[in-house]
Amino acid sequence: MAKKTAKKKVAKKKVTRKTATRKTAATQAQDYAHEIWLAGLGAFAMAQDEGSKLFKQGSKSIDDATSKVAGESAKLFERLVKEGAKLEGKGRKMATDAVGGVRGDVESRVGEMRKTAQTNWDKLEKVFEQRVARALSRLGVPTSEEIRELSDRVAELNRRVTDLAKKQQQANKPAAPKTTKKAAAKPAEEPPKAG
Repeated sequence: MAKKTAKKKVAKKKVTRKTATRKTAATQAQDYAHEIWLAGLGAFAMAQDEGSKLFKQGSKSIDDATSKVAGESAKLFERLVKEGAKLEGKGRKMATDAVGGVRGDVESRVGEMRKTAQTNWDKLEKVFEQRVARALSRLGVPTSEEIRELSDRVAELNRRVTDLAKKQQQANKPAAPKTTKKAAAKPAEEPPKAG
C-alpha cells in the first residue's frame, strides 16, 4: 500500500514538472520584457543612489576646497593690505619730500598693485575652478549630459516594454467573427434625428 502511494506521488510530481516547463513563447517574452523593465529601473535607482553619494562627497570636497581657498584668499588679501600700507607710507613720504610728478608715480604704482592683485585673484579663481572640476571628475560625479542620456535610455526601454505588451495583448486576443457579404453590403440605418 505504501509503495502505491509513493508511486502516485512520484507520478504526480512528474506531471507538475512537465506542465510547469511548458510556458508559451508569449509568456516567456512577457517575462523577459518585465525583467528588462526591472533591470532598467534597477539601473536608474543605482545611478540615483551612487549619484547622491558622489554628490555628497563632491560637496564635501568642494566645501573643503572652498574653505582652503577662502583661507588662502584671506592671507593673500592681508598680505596685499600690508604691502599696500607699506606702499602708501612710502608714497606719503615721497609726496611730502618731492613735489609734482611724485604723486603720479605713486598712483601708477598703486594701480600696478591693483592690477597685480586683480591678476592674482583671477588666477586664484581659475585654480579653484580647475581643482573643483578635477575633484568632481575623480569622484565620478555624473554630468547632466550623462544623467540625461541614462533617462533617455530608460524611456526607450519603457517604450519597448509597452510595445511588447501591446503586441502580447494583440496576440492573445481571440479573432473577431467574420461578417457575411450580405451583412457587410447592407447600409446601416440612421437613427431618427431629435427635433
